[in-house]
Amino acid sequence: MRLLTFVTLVLALPVLAIFGSWLGFDAASLEVLRHQAATVLPGYAWTSLWLSLLVAAGVAAVGGLTAAAVTLFDFPGRRTFEWALLLPLAMPAYVLAYAYTDFLQYGGPLETAWRAWSGSTQRLLPDVRSLWGAVLMFVFCLYPYVYLLTRAALAERGVQLMEAARLLGAGVARRVRTVALPLARPALAAGVALALMETLADFGVVSYFGLHTFTTGIYRAWLSMGDRVAAAQLATVLLLVVAVLLWLEHRAQRRLRFATARPGAAQGQEARPIALRGGRAALAWAVCALPVLLGFVLPVLVLLHLLWQEARYADVGIPWARFAQWGWTSLRLAAWAALVAVGLALALAFALRERPGPGLRAAARVVSLGYAVPGAVIAVGILLPAGWVQARWPDTGATALVTGTALGLLYAYLVRFSAVALQSVESGYARIPGTLDESARMLGATRWRLLGRVHLPLLRRSALAAALLVFVDVMKELPATYVLRPFNSDTLAVIAYQMAKDERLGEAALPSLAIVLVGLVPVILLSRALRQRG
Repeated sequence: MRLLTFVTLVLALPVLAIFGSWLGFDAASLEVLRHQAATVLPGYAWTSLWLSLLVAAGVAAVGGLTAAAVTLFDFPGRRTFEWALLLPLAMPAYVLAYAYTDFLQYGGPLETAWRAWSGSTQRLLPDVRSLWGAVLMFVFCLYPYVYLLTRAALAERGVQLMEAARLLGAGVARRVRTVALPLARPALAAGVALALMETLADFGVVSYFGLHTFTTGIYRAWLSMGDRVAAAQLATVLLLVVAVLLWLEHRAQRRLRFATARPGAAQGQEARPIALRGGRAALAWAVCALPVLLGFVLPVLVLLHLLWQEARYADVGIPWARFAQWGWTSLRLAAWAALVAVGLALALAFALRERPGPGLRAAARVVSLGYAVPGAVIAVGILLPAGWVQARWPDTGATALVTGTALGLLYAYLVRFSAVALQSVESGYARIPGTLDESARMLGATRWRLLGRVHLPLLRRSALAAALLVFVDVMKELPATYVLRPFNSDTLAVIAYQMAKDERLGEAALPSLAIVLVGLVPVILLSRALRQRG
């Protein structure tokens, strides 16, 4: 038990290091803080604020409307859209940005067709590499968070309550306004909070589009100016904002649990979604089709076109040997991270089931918070103590151990993604009755035999799901990998970012498509699970 508590404290070290950096606050640190407040900090805050507000409004509108359409109404294609609306989950926001940069740039297909048709030399649309472009990337990539939670909330009792309101004489508009919207409000808030945490943690889109946010500021302060004090201060601000969002998300989740149906309550299976015909059916179809088209279908087609152009016209063709090396590095890191994260999750969940003391509960809470910490903050939180140890004991080679080997990367992955594994394993344990443990003990089973012979076979699917989720998250991870990767250990995400940043979008297409292909696996499994539950 003490070992598990120690391990969880080690996982909390990056966050503690960020806050601990303020213990050495002196006149020089105060001068750095004043300089940032007078120069870059207002711009970072302003851009991050506008980005967050616009993304929040966008994901709430897109996710809420699509969830209401497929849950409360019946129209042609509804069953297909139930799973198709999840497809943008497989598309990282930075890959979406690469595809739309090629499609919407001045020499891209859309602008070229516009000039040929109109004879004008002016642009049809403003430059996508801007604030509005970043907002669209995040909205069409992150709206599934809102869609999933809102759909679950409305599917629980929405159709039944809408039917009851109809019997009381309420029209469709009034039913949606007074019944569906209040029922979905906690789910909307929780989904928006999750989307905003992902937005503020992003590095690929905002860096590629040249936006000045807290995340890009952290990298600029550390990598360009070599100012670790400024980087720690910016990381602290970002961490505090994320903590507020996490608190709001947990509060919304608690309200969401109160809004669900009670066990044993009548579910009203005779109630059916409202059938739509004619123009209303076409409108519902368009509302659901547009996010799928813009968030998945069109970007994939653009990337495939770029890959075809690269294979046909490039001097050296597709670099299959280098792609195999990048892919192997990504697969190796993701597999090791998934294996260790699932092992830690199994041990911690088993300990919580056996001896749920306050210390272990606090340790599990620490692990569960890791997913909310941005990758940029984790990277700074790892490098700060490594630099302090290196300065105090130069012969230890602490910085070389962190940045010169894969240990630093694996550590960062465990800090961020152990929460994903723990949540999946705990959900598996929730389906194992406690009487099974009591029966095994009565038959003389020891703790380890109980875990190995009883729990693990029953947790096989949950453990595999946890490993898959961690594996895919590591494959897509960019901010921490970009800073902590060892020499000659580029992953698919890093190499796609570097090629896109160098305007080599054709070469970035292959690793980007590989990331999307891997990301499709959990989306397909999630779609199957939702269909079986429905």
